[in-house]
Amino acid sequence: MTKKGFFLLSFVILCANLRLHAQESSSVFNFLNLPTSSHATALGGRNISLIEDDAALTFQNPALISSVNDKTVGLNFLTFMRGTKSGSASYAQVAGERGTWGANVQFVGYGTMTETTLGGEALGDMHALDMCVSGLYSYALGERWVGGAAGKFIYSHLGEFTSCALAVDLGISYFLEEKDFSLSAVARNAGGQVKPFGDHHEHLPFDLDVGFTKGLGHAPITVSLTMMDLTRWSKSYYYSSGKTISGGRIFMNHFNLGVDVYPVNMVYVAAGYNFRRASEMKAAGSSHAAGLSFGAGINLNRIKVGLAYAKYHLSAPTLAVSLSYRIK
Repeated sequence: MTKKGFFLLSFVILCANLRLHAQESSSVFNFLNLPTSSHATALGGRNISLIEDDAALTFQNPALISSVNDKTVGLNFLTFMRGTKSGSASYAQVAGERGTWGANVQFVGYGTMTETTLGGEALGDMHALDMCVSGLYSYALGERWVGGAAGKFIYSHLGEFTSCALAVDLGISYFLEEKDFSLSAVARNAGGQVKPFGDHHEHLPFDLDVGFTKGLGHAPITVSLTMMDLTRWSKSYYYSSGKTISGGRIFMNHFNLGVDVYPVNMVYVAAGYNFRRASEMKAAGSSHAAGLSFGAGINLNRIKVGLAYAKYHLSAPTLAVSLSYRIK
């Protein structure tokens, strides 16, 4: 069997085996669903098909590391809820004519909180931290096909409780350069807890996505459409504030739309709309910029900088900053 056939078969088997497992309405380590790249944040928070020299995009699809320049370092920072700090770092290096390997680190620190008993009695301060370390490898399966895999070690600390897990991401990408068209699929967070918080092992946030990015002819515009959470169709998975969710709404909650405009070659301006985030924030009582996100970036020879704005919750907006540097 060829490497291309082996990778495709592995991807299909993985998705089939985890379909029922992923129907669970709750899971742990959901910080893994946060975007790391400011460009992905600007495009609605989910993009698995953008062919760009951005190492942070590999958090969403390990196959995309093949489009990152050799010896590139990326740093990303994300403001989330008040008192919460989130950041990540990425590295990519070419390995031979067809391969690329890399490493990613992601963390979310929740600051200091007051630990209490069930009766509300204060016991003191406690800290919470989520972290994920991963190694990636991609291989060009042909002129247009690339497969990628990432192995993850996930750790969470909540007061006196800790948990760790092992997971894997599998991604595949097709790129037709002459048509400025790319198509990707990825299965993320397939694995399980090695050490649970208590006696019960909980599910990881497994996710199956497909998406495409297409340039609009000679216009300096690209459109991206991502279908996400393709194993989750139960109404119990989506927040509705007690109201019944229609089948049409559940279907639309799986879509993320993004648009890039390139006024000049080195600059992009991006906007996105996440249908699920818009629906759930409106149900929670906020319609101001619900589901919308915006951003811009500049791509110089060896340095790239990106900024993005989005809103993930009612308490505060989210700002994302990305910096990338090519060492050689």
